[in-house]
Amino acid sequence: MHVQDSHWSSALAAGTTMSAPKGGGRPDGARTTPLRVDAQRNLEHVLRAAREVFGELGYGAPMEDVARRARVGVGTVYRRFPSKDVLVRRIAEEETSRLTDQARAALGQEEEPWSALSRFLRTSVASGAGRLLPPQVLRVGVAEEHGLQDHARLPQQRTQAAGELRLVPEAPVAVAAEDDAGTAQLLDVVGQLVDRARAAGELRPDVSVSDVLLVIATAAPSLPDAAQQAAASGRLLDILLEGLRSRPA
Repeated sequence: MHVQDSHWSSALAAGTTMSAPKGGGRPDGARTTPLRVDAQRNLEHVLRAAREVFGELGYGAPMEDVARRARVGVGTVYRRFPSKDVLVRRIAEEETSRLTDQARAALGQEEEPWSALSRFLRTSVASGAGRLLPPQVLRVGVAEEHGLQDHARLPQQRTQAAGELRLVPEAPVAVAAEDDAGTAQLLDVVGQLVDRARAAGELRPDVSVSDVLLVIATAAPSLPDAAQQAAASGRLLDILLEGLRSRPA
């Protein structure tokens, strides 16, 4: 995703704002020559660490946490991503694309409308997608379907402050035109899943695309024990899916 840095900075005010060290490289994607093996390995470590850290603490987590998790110096992170906003956009863009692919797979491989929708939700939650779901995707979904900027229904972003994990409201984020393409694709495919399930009478008529995205965002808790996390996610998703299904009058 390619939101202007100033907008991302306001949305991520809880995070540490740092400038790129002198001699820092260009943002990822601008390089035209192949990376050396060690540089490619470092990039993969940084991206993996960023997904883990942002998934656990939210997009407000500082770059130093990403560097420590990747076991590289913070300068190495900034050589690939000259600002935190660039790294956040990279992770958010990949997550939006991954969710879209999961929705398309469910739409194309499941004939039953409810099976397709539930498969998408289970796959997305199991992958931990909800912990990295870009806040813009949720807001765009709410705005498009309800014609308002009601942030009260949106899950609050996790962020770390004073050594404690707490919840704080997200600041409004302006979405650049080039970001709309990825968001629109995701909303369109999920919309098809929702429409099919609703037309089949298997989905409550008041359930919207934004509701489905909220399920993904809330049914993927981050717990220190992998087994507990999987069990909690599965149990919570079962309850939420029951809430989405229509009931005979």
